[in-house]
Amino acid sequence: MRKLALFLCAALLALGADDPWAKVKELKTGAELRVFKKGAAQPLLVQMDELTDDNLVVIAKNQQTAIPRDQIERVDYRPSGKSRVTKETKSKSDDAVGATRPTTTTSSNVSIGSKPDFETIYRRPTGAPPKKN
Repeated sequence: MRKLALFLCAALLALGADDPWAKVKELKTGAELRVFKKGAAQPLLVQMDELTDDNLVVIAKNQQTAIPRDQIERVDYRPSGKSRVTKETKSKSDDAVGATRPTTTTSSNVSIGSKPDFETIYRRPTGAPPKKN
């Protein structure tokens, strides 16, 4: 009986690892998403709110919207974590011979890099039979 329980646990873990919807569940609230819906000409640019087994709940233009899972072709997310702001400071000292005082010149530069590209996290499985309720 114990071997059967271990086998079932391993099988469930393997199924979860192959479920692309589980990867979407790992995203944090507020993550930037690009959602491609069936038949839509343009993807939706939204923020992640929550995920259920049947719906992806997103925020677009300060409105919460639930998108049924069976209407989603693909979900891309924009990775976050690294700062896009880079600060650089340069100092130059001039100790010329015979000068009454040494001089120091300092310059600072702040640059903002581009956002990281979107990465696909979910793609509708092809050839999968429709889900029955």
